Amino acid sequence: MSDGLNISAPADVLLDVNDLVVHFPAGRRGMFGSPSKVHAVDGVSFRVRRGTTFGIVGESGSGKSTTAQAVMRLIPMTSGQIVFGGENIADFRGEKLRLARSKFQIVFQDPFSALDPRRRAGDLIREPLDLLGIGSPREREVRVKQLLEEVGLPPQAADLFPHQFSGGQRQRLCIARAMAPEPDLIVCDEAVSALDVAIQAQILNLLKKLQRERGLTYIFISHDLGVIQHFCDEIAVMYLGRIVEQAPAQVFFSAPLHPYSWSLISAAAPPGPLRDRLKKDYLVKGDPPSPVDPPPGCRFVQRCPFVVARCRDELPILNIQADEHFVACHRTGEIAPPDFASL
Repeated sequence: MSDGLNISAPADVLLDVNDLVVHFPAGRRGMFGSPSKVHAVDGVSFRVRRGTTFGIVGESGSGKSTTAQAVMRLIPMTSGQIVFGGENIADFRGEKLRLARSKFQIVFQDPFSALDPRRRAGDLIREPLDLLGIGSPREREVRVKQLLEEVGLPPQAADLFPHQFSGGQRQRLCIARAMAPEPDLIVCDEAVSALDVAIQAQILNLLKKLQRERGLTYIFISHDLGVIQHFCDEIAVMYLGRIVEQAPAQVFFSAPLHPYSWSLISAAAPPGPLRDRLKKDYLVKGDPPSPVDPPPGCRFVQRCPFVVARCRDELPILNIQADEHFVACHRTGEIAPPDFASL
């Protein structure tokens, strides 16, 4: 089922994801039962404008990273469209997909495991250029030095191995490698969550600087609302494989509409009496249900304090409530939202 954002894309849209579905087999229910599926991503649609940062937030298991990896064509998708620069890259295979990868790159969560410990930093940064056949050998060497400078590392860093760098420096290497083929889109999949807070700020500032200078477009995956609020222009909230709310960042943090969003913001509120009250009234408890063959109805129904009968029987779709503000909830407008504007 689509999240309802499939309309003609404006010219400033770089990425248009329409009804993306990623299911994984989960065995059979008993010896003679029918096959089960993990509904990792279940009908997700969104658009990313050129030169902006699109944030995806949610708990572990919500489908954030699976969505990112499917968009990058790193895992197989069950169905849907991924229109990048006007072409449906979901249909790309073989050499066509390999060549297209120069335009979209990814930075992973753990910079150490993302870097081959047996190779020098310069070789790692040059690898995308070698694989894609970009430039002459001399031009590639010059490009590596330029990239090291852009991410704040000295030229001699090219001769060092990953273990000789700090965590923040290793992530700078990963960013340099992602930028090597001059992509239009970079996906940051929890790219700062493994770093100390001070180093997080440095990497975020670096990403912003590169975006201003190069017109980069980002998809930023995180479970940290504080980072999302600081870094993103638009935010989508995922829960159990579906987007439940999507809005510009300022609108989302001042006037969220979905009960799950209320819970996330309440948990991230600054310490004090207001946070205590918000957590008491809106913070949901327990873990999300299993994504294996979810029942009909709202995915949030087992944890939502505002459930009515319709919520158990009918899956809400993502509908527009105001300019660029979408929410998937049957009770939008019936329940008074909390006052987050004062946070």
